[in-house]
Amino acid sequence: MNNIRILGICGSLRKESINKNLLLHMSKMLPENYSFELADLSALPLYNTDLESNLPQPVRILAEQVSRADAVLISSPEYNSSITGVLKNSLDWLSRPIVNTPLANKLVAIMGATPGLLGTIKGQLHLREILFALNADLIRRPEVLIPHAALKFNELGEVTDSKAIAVLNKLADALDEEVKVKKNRSKDY
Repeated sequence: MNNIRILGICGSLRKESINKNLLLHMSKMLPENYSFELADLSALPLYNTDLESNLPQPVRILAEQVSRADAVLISSPEYNSSITGVLKNSLDWLSRPIVNTPLANKLVAIMGATPGLLGTIKGQLHLREILFALNADLIRRPEVLIPHAALKFNELGEVTDSKAIAVLNKLADALDEEVKVKKNRSKDY
């Protein structure tokens, strides 16, 4: 199978975000024929219908990145028992017909890391509901919930915990399998 494009979306804008590091670590676990690109959400304006008549360039770029990708990989911290504002804002923009709702029927995998105890479980529940509303094709298993992240990453931002690495391998395998199924299905039409 030719080059498979994966777009990473991080729900944190922090320069040293553990969720950005998780995405970058995961990108190295993908098969050789995969390419990985990390979206930049920092310049997205807050969603406002008034801006749709003159669509901001950062919104266009994100929508094009999602459209080109074979799958999207989202990693986000949990804020106040939900997803982050920056992630919700990006999903609001991507839900709009003006950008052709690029997440509809798009293969999406999610994961999250946190210094806390629950590993982003509440945030991921909300994210699953939002992705359902956007008609994304969600990979349901495995759930990648990494608690106590400070103990599971080294100073280079690499995952060092064997259990976390095992579940990331399972997610990489599930993503690879689902991409192949989706590609083969599209050939049949």
